[in-house]
Amino acid sequence: MIDYIQKGGLLMWPILVCSIISIAVFAERLFYLHRATIHVGEFLQGLSNLIKRRNFAEALHESAGTPGPVARVIHSAIIRHDSPRSELREIVQESAQLEVPKLERFLGVLATIAFLTPVLGLLGTVAGMIDAFGTIASNGGSATVTELSNGVYKSLLTTAAGLVVATPTFVAYSYLSSRVNTLMHEMERAGIEVVHMLTEREAAADIITFQQPAIAAAGERERRIDR
Repeated sequence: MIDYIQKGGLLMWPILVCSIISIAVFAERLFYLHRATIHVGEFLQGLSNLIKRRNFAEALHESAGTPGPVARVIHSAIIRHDSPRSELREIVQESAQLEVPKLERFLGVLATIAFLTPVLGLLGTVAGMIDAFGTIASNGGSATVTELSNGVYKSLLTTAAGLVVATPTFVAYSYLSSRVNTLMHEMERAGIEVVHMLTEREAAADIITFQQPAIAAAGERERRIDR
């Protein structure tokens, strides 16, 4: 590999650096997204039981102890569980918007490397061809096939290296982008469902509040009739 880098010329080193950065970013993002992924359905089911029992302290503890952006979005809504539906919806949306930059972190680096390395490879090839034809010109317009083929061989190494780095980098970028989109959809789904859980509980509480005075008034009328 070192031999190829030396034969390819100076631009092989930036391509090598880009490959190292690409691997590091992909590994870091893959680990982060793996930790951020949870079973949203099971998590919401457990929180639903706690919210129905009005056990908000345990629901907050459960959401705070669960890693990932979905749990943080839900946690922001449970903290303000007494807020009206419109305010809860805004809280969930703002919390999800704050999580998006964390999910998309360094993805732009992968996209840049995927587009940059083929250009560096092409630049190296052009520079190598210029050098090869410069050698021919310096020899009075004549050169052996061996000299010409060696120059072309060295110049094409940078293009090959750029494509070798760019192709898996673009695949990694596409894969991570799909994972990020999936998590964003899960955040949206979890936010809608937790708002529905909290407001549904409030609606049920309002019904009970209105029924109690009616029952009390009916009991008072019955006592007056008995007298």
